[in-house]
Amino acid sequence: MSQPLSPLVLYEVDQQVARVTLNRPERRNALSQGLLDELGQILKLIEADVQVRVVVLQSGGPVFCSGHDLGEMAGRTETEYRELFEACSAVMLQLQRLPQPVIARVHGLATAAGCQLVAACDLAVANETAQFATPGVKIGLFCSTPMVPIVRRITPKVALEMLLTGQPISAERALQVGLLNAVTTADKLDEQIAQWTKSIIAASPMVVAIGKRAYYEQRQLPEPEAYAAAIETMTANALHGDAQEGITAFLQKRIPVWGGSAAIS
Repeated sequence: MSQPLSPLVLYEVDQQVARVTLNRPERRNALSQGLLDELGQILKLIEADVQVRVVVLQSGGPVFCSGHDLGEMAGRTETEYRELFEACSAVMLQLQRLPQPVIARVHGLATAAGCQLVAACDLAVANETAQFATPGVKIGLFCSTPMVPIVRRITPKVALEMLLTGQPISAERALQVGLLNAVTTADKLDEQIAQWTKSIIAASPMVVAIGKRAYYEQRQLPEPEAYAAAIETMTANALHGDAQEGITAFLQKRIPVWGGSAAIS
């Protein structure tokens, strides 16, 4: 099923996997206000679609995403700048709040807010020639909002190196410091994604959603409070029908039959 909502973002669902494609190759898939608005609309559709189990975020053209559209940013008012950065930040938070896991499929460059986009996804795979950078310092606009998810993914020294120098890092180094889960050749990107999606779809959608939400909630807490929150989450999870089914199926050496959807309150 193909549902292109606009020329800026394409959306299709096939076998429980939603593919969301940034479609501004002529502008290096820069995150214009229009693109951000449409991406946010699509993420709302996905959140409400119980048939979607995994989301793949990708781009058309040779560049994954070059960040904010600088052509839209010259000479704006304080209100306009704030609204743009708020819209971008809202989309990044939407990615984390989706009950479905989101996989970034990266090729080419991912810079500034494009690198932020990769960091905001739950999993990420890139081809060998991909590069990642936060070069805002070079043009007098420090990558402060892109910094937020990036510093939560990678080691502090490397994050500061990227932010202070603006120099790109390779896909291999991005893997080493935690920005990526895997690096492969361009022709094997979808094979790697298929391995992840197969495992995710085999699990209970309710349990995956519970786990994703719990992960992002507890990581903001000091360790004792994180344990307290995790105990409540795991207790509620253990009482859920899918947990009881999974435990029983394991003991009976059979494949579980899940009953819950990804919609959680």
